[in-house]
Amino acid sequence: MDLALLDDRLQAAGQPAFRARQVWRWASAGAPGYAAMTDLPAALRARLEEHVPYSTLELAREQTATDGTVKALFHTADARPVEAVLMRYRDGRRSVCVSSQSGCPLTCSFCATGQMAFGRNLTASEILDQVLHLRRVEPLNHLVFMGMGEPLMNLDAVLGAAERLPDLGISHRHTGISTVGWVPGIRRLTEVNDMPLRLALSLHAPEDGLRSQIMAVNERFAIAEVLDACDAFYAKRRRKVFVEYLMLGGVNDTVAQARRLAELLDRRRYKVNLIPYNPAGGQYAASSRQAVGAFRATLEAHGLDASVRLTRGQDIDAACGQLAAKA
Repeated sequence: MDLALLDDRLQAAGQPAFRARQVWRWASAGAPGYAAMTDLPAALRARLEEHVPYSTLELAREQTATDGTVKALFHTADARPVEAVLMRYRDGRRSVCVSSQSGCPLTCSFCATGQMAFGRNLTASEILDQVLHLRRVEPLNHLVFMGMGEPLMNLDAVLGAAERLPDLGISHRHTGISTVGWVPGIRRLTEVNDMPLRLALSLHAPEDGLRSQIMAVNERFAIAEVLDACDAFYAKRRRKVFVEYLMLGGVNDTVAQARRLAELLDRRRYKVNLIPYNPAGGQYAASSRQAVGAFRATLEAHGLDASVRLTRGQDIDAACGQLAAKA
C-alpha cells in the first residue's frame, strides 16, 4: 500500500499516530484486507477501504509451476506491467524475487525483460506490494531484487522497500540486490546503505570483448571498473559478493574461460553462482551438464567457492532471465 497516503488519510481523519503502525502490522503479517484488522474501529476500516487502496498494484494473473514456484503479473495504476516470483525450496526457504522497474533500460542479450519496452522506475510502495501480495500466500524468509529492471538504477526506492522487509519476516542478511555492474549504484550502495544487504554481480564473461557482446552495459563500465567497485563494497561491508555467471553453451563455458574467471576473482571476496541458461527466446543455448561440471571444478581447483543454481519455475517462464510480463 502507499504508506505515505495512509499516513496522510489517517491524519486527515484525526486518528492517532499508532493507527498507521496497527495497519502496517496487520498488512505485514499477511492480512487479506482492512476487514481483517479487528482492532481498528469498523468505521475507520470502511474509510480506509474507500480512500487508501490496499495495494498500489492490481493482480492481472497468477501461475503456479510444477515445482511449486508462483509467478504473479501485476499492473501499476498507470498500466505498467510488473512481475514477482515466489520460490519454494525443500529446506524451508521461501524466497521472493521482486522487480524494481517495469521493463529494463539495459538490454542484456540473454534476458527476456531486456526485450521489453522500458516503462519506468517503481516506487518503494510498488516494490513492497509485490512482497506483501506473496506474503499473503505464505510466510517468507528470503528476498532478491533480481526481477525486472536494474535495482541500482532505482536505489532510493529499493532501499526504502528493504527497510520494511524485517517486518515481513525477511532479515536484511537474507536480502540480496543483483546488479549488471551499474558502478555508480554499487558505489552509492557502499556509502549510503547501513543495512547488511548482500550484493550480487551479473558478470557472465571473464573478458571485456565477450562481455560487451552479451551485456551492452560493459561498454560503459568495463570489468576492471566493476570489480573495483565490488572490492570497495567488500572492504567496507565485509560481505562477500556473489558473482552470477550464466552458462551459455559454446559461448562462455570453456575450462580456459573458467581459469580466466578464477584469475579475476579474489576467493576471499567472491563466491560464484553458476546459472543454467533458461530459454528466453534469444540466440543462446544452455551449457551441457558436463561443461557446467568442468567449469565449477576448475573454479574450485583455484580456491573459489562455486555452486550451481537450482532452476525454479521454468515451465511458467518464471526462471532467471525469463520475466517478460507475458499475459
